[in-house]
Amino acid sequence: MRIRILVIDDEESLCDILKFNLEKEGYEVDCAYSAEEALEMNLSVYQLFIVDIMMGRLSGFDFAKRVKNDPATENIPIMFCSALNGEDDMVMGLNIGTDDYITKPFVIGVVLARVRAVLRRSQATQPIGLNQPRAGAYEPDITFKNLRIDRNGKTCYLNGEPMSLTRTEFDILLFFLSHRNRIYSREEIIKQVWPGDVVVTNRTIDTNIARLRRKLGEYGSNIVTRLGFGYGFKETTA
Repeated sequence: MRIRILVIDDEESLCDILKFNLEKEGYEVDCAYSAEEALEMNLSVYQLFIVDIMMGRLSGFDFAKRVKNDPATENIPIMFCSALNGEDDMVMGLNIGTDDYITKPFVIGVVLARVRAVLRRSQATQPIGLNQPRAGAYEPDITFKNLRIDRNGKTCYLNGEPMSLTRTEFDILLFFLSHRNRIYSREEIIKQVWPGDVVVTNRTIDTNIARLRRKLGEYGSNIVTRLGFGYGFKETTA
C-alpha cells in the first residue's frame, strides 16, 4: 500500500508543485486549501501532513494542535512548510510536537529528502499491531528507576503511565538510555536520531531536549549539558 500524504496550503500553485513532485516519488497525495477543509477529511488514513501556517481563520498551528490532541491522529507526523522563518516561529512549531519545519521558498529536492527522513523515523517507531508479524526479534524493555521504554510497543512510561512523546523525543530518549553516562556531541546525536540527509540545526536539538526534560519530570535533570561538548544521560546528577 502506497504512503498517503496530505498537503494543506492556501496557495494552489504550491500544492500543485508539491503534489506533482511527491507523486513522482511514488506517494499518493491529496491537497486541502485550508485547515478547515482538511479537518473535514478523514485524516487517519494519511501517513504525513505537510502544512502551511498562515491560512484563513485557522492557522497551521491550530491544525497541528487539533491533530496532536486526537488519539486517531496524534502519531501522524507533521511537517510545517511556511514563509515564517523567524526562530520563534520555528520553536513554536517544534513545541507543538511537529516533526520538521521547512521555510519558503524551498528547494524541492530538500523537501523530498526531509519527507523521506520524517517517514523513516515514523515507520521505525510505529507500534506493532496485534495482528501484525514482528519484523525482528523481541527487544527487552529499557528501564531507569520508574522510567521504562517499551521498544517493541514504541512507548515510554513514567511511573507506570504512558508519556506523550513525539517520535524525535522518543528517539532521543531511547538513544540516551541505551548509552548512559557519556556525553555526545550534537553531531553524534544527529547521526543517531536524524539518519539520512535531513538538515538539522543546533537549535532543533536544543529545543527537543529542553521539551523532553520537561516531560521527564524528576528525571529531567538526568539529561545533562556539558557546555562546548554536548548532552548525555547520567544515572546520577550528584
